Amino acid sequence: MQVIDSIARFRKALDNERMHGRSVGLVPTMGALHEGHASLIDSAMRRCDVVAVTVFVNPLQFGAGEDLSRYPRPFESDLALASGQGASYVFAPSVDEMYPGGVRTTVHVDELADVMEAATRPGHFDGVATVVAKVFNAAGPTIAFFGEKDWQQLQVIRRMTVDLSFPVEVVACPTVRADDGLALSSRNAYLDGPERAAAAVLYRGLCAAAALASSGERQLARLRDTVASTVAAEPLVQLEYAEALRRHDEIRLLVAARVGPARLIDNLGVPL
Repeated sequence: MQVIDSIARFRKALDNERMHGRSVGLVPTMGALHEGHASLIDSAMRRCDVVAVTVFVNPLQFGAGEDLSRYPRPFESDLALASGQGASYVFAPSVDEMYPGGVRTTVHVDELADVMEAATRPGHFDGVATVVAKVFNAAGPTIAFFGEKDWQQLQVIRRMTVDLSFPVEVVACPTVRADDGLALSSRNAYLDGPERAAAAVLYRGLCAAAALASSGERQLARLRDTVASTVAAEPLVQLEYAEALRRHDEIRLLVAARVGPARLIDNLGVPL
């Protein structure tokens, strides 16, 4: 496995793979890799001849007072996981490499741009779209794999990919969960024992609303209230929002909450 910190060398390496007829899978991450990321790499390995993992903690997507300075950066264990899953490349640029001379250009996507994460974290998705656009530009024609846990982010990236005509196929992969249903997240490492146990209420709230939706409930307000009331009943959890959206052929249930020092998000889809 090659570790590359230069955009130019990363682009050259993947161009060389394609020149020799090999397809390239891309797994963009902020590091602190866990079994959820491993599942993304596994999906990429099944679809593609070679897999590149990116590890970059992107400052543009952190707001004032958020956890940029303490976000976990276990780089050596990240390399071990990526290598163990069979990745061929890890692209790990510096901030100066990604944003030489500072940030003068950003990408804004009007996809769910004023609700949920976009409303709670102003500018967050501009930071996400900007860094993913730069990674897509560096990687070239690829199949890119993202987890459904960050569902709103996935919609933004899909829209941007189409609108800017990137030669990238975006693939959504199922959320990986612990035995109690908590979605795996790098920020779960912030939780102590009681907080970790309490955090499972997010999934219970989503499941309660999903059961209602599966039994025929179509009032989004009632589904939203079911998630909210379930989560709010846990004293160690501070609900930020609960939402229910009708999108295409499904109802999507979403929740965000603070548990101790961690801000966690989760979602479930219910087919219509």
